[in-house]
Amino acid sequence: VQLQASGGGLVQAGGSLRLSCAVSGRTFSGVTMGWFRQATGKEREFVAGFWRNTGNTFYADSVKGRFTISRDNAKTTLYLQMNSLKPEDTAVYYCAAAPRIIYSNREEPSGYDYWGQGTQVTVSS
Repeated sequence: VQLQASGGGLVQAGGSLRLSCAVSGRTFSGVTMGWFRQATGKEREFVAGFWRNTGNTFYADSVKGRFTISRDNAKTTLYLQMNSLKPEDTAVYYCAAAPRIIYSNREEPSGYDYWGQGTQVTVSS
């Protein structure tokens, strides 16, 4: 499975960006997909996740109501719509996937098997 993230950039506070994650290679059912981010000098943290077979979504408290995770109908691209961006959202954003439903550690990077290369998001004040 290969993941390719794109869509990052520089935006002013209050603005919006949409990140994309193109998924290719072997497909499987019961998959969990997610977005993480890592700011300079900080650990990688969970942002949003999605269970492909049920459509359930889950979010970090810091982004609830501002970010939306979704996928296209062909199930080949994962999106992260980011609205009302804040300077503290500045980070490298990564998409991730696992070939199973992740329950208890779905917000932990260690729960995911596949990672994209990351895309930089910078929010200016």
